[in-house]
Amino acid sequence: MVLAATANAAAPPTAEVNTTGLAVTDDTVNVGILHSVTGTMAISEEGSVQAEILAIEQINAMGGVLGRQIEYIQEDGASDWPTFADRSRKLLRQDNVAAVFGCWTSASRKAVLPIFEQYNGMLYYPTFYEGLEQSPNVIYTGQEATQQILAGLNWVKEEKGAETFYLLGSDYIWPRTSNKIARKHIEDVLGLEVVGEDYFPLGHTQFNSAINRIRLKKPDVIYAIIVGGSNVAFYKQLEAAGIDLTDGKTTLLTISVTEDEILGIGGRNIEGAYAAMKYFQSLDNPNNEAFVKAFKERWGEDSVIGDVTQAAYLGPWLWKAAVEKAGSFDIDKVREASPGIELTTAPEGYVRIHENHHLWSKTRVGRAMANGQYEVVFETDELMEPDPFPEGYQ
Repeated sequence: MVLAATANAAAPPTAEVNTTGLAVTDDTVNVGILHSVTGTMAISEEGSVQAEILAIEQINAMGGVLGRQIEYIQEDGASDWPTFADRSRKLLRQDNVAAVFGCWTSASRKAVLPIFEQYNGMLYYPTFYEGLEQSPNVIYTGQEATQQILAGLNWVKEEKGAETFYLLGSDYIWPRTSNKIARKHIEDVLGLEVVGEDYFPLGHTQFNSAINRIRLKKPDVIYAIIVGGSNVAFYKQLEAAGIDLTDGKTTLLTISVTEDEILGIGGRNIEGAYAAMKYFQSLDNPNNEAFVKAFKERWGEDSVIGDVTQAAYLGPWLWKAAVEKAGSFDIDKVREASPGIELTTAPEGYVRIHENHHLWSKTRVGRAMANGQYEVVFETDELMEPDPFPEGYQ
């Protein structure tokens, strides 16, 4: 349970910590939460909202930020990119929030990015993504391609002896760009073969034709980057078609299915699949034990925590640390203070903000179990340096 807020020392005068018209008083500071709570992406983004609210409540219980309690304004992106753009403009121009924690898909991030850069807002973006971007107005708390796509493909080649791959994805920028990077790595670096590639509209639910093609091609690896509610239909239809991911004949490697999606898919339908992420709820460390306990106390024993949910939880804590280092809520000062910020209490273990606004973090591979959790089967020995612009993949 979140502790009761402690008594604050006298807050620094607003004039000293806010010179740019943000919604900051002597007692409060406003931030925004911008995620899809309706539409096909709600299955994935609900956990991010819960994690951000939990972090804000915990920070407030500790006394807030620079002596101020955080108040959040929540907006629904509704799984629609123009809506994300509209809501981000409201948060920055009408609500004058000091930071926004939000977005999930790359399409939503790309839709809001020009607005954050135009109005000089600060976005904390939690999702693993394709890289090839670096903005002074975004802190990327998920992994980029070298930390997830390339590392995962290297693992499946080495551990499973994979030689042939079938690529699948939802039809928008992240899956297409990620698979472009994956294909280049598979063919040009690993010297292996891609035997098929398919894309589907967001919300798509009929995968039988693609599954038939997979059965004909018999790839060593099904590389799946399907997002949102479509995952429920895909994995159920895959299981119904007799493709048993536990029999060792076919390896499925995903970079888009976290414990949040498995809650809808059902553990039995995805058992045996592998996921390349940086966080799994099953991680065994004291930070994660405390986080999982607090999350379930706040959101219910049946709630689950996936990779993006954990990365979303980091956002308010990293922002708090940067604000306190800067001694100000002003965006330019917070941005300048951000590189080098470290979080030793991160559920994943430890993270640090790189000068390129991405996080140093470990890469892990988990095997899906029937109970809806992942068993961690691999993790890098050291933190991986983020490189959003890997040479040869642009």
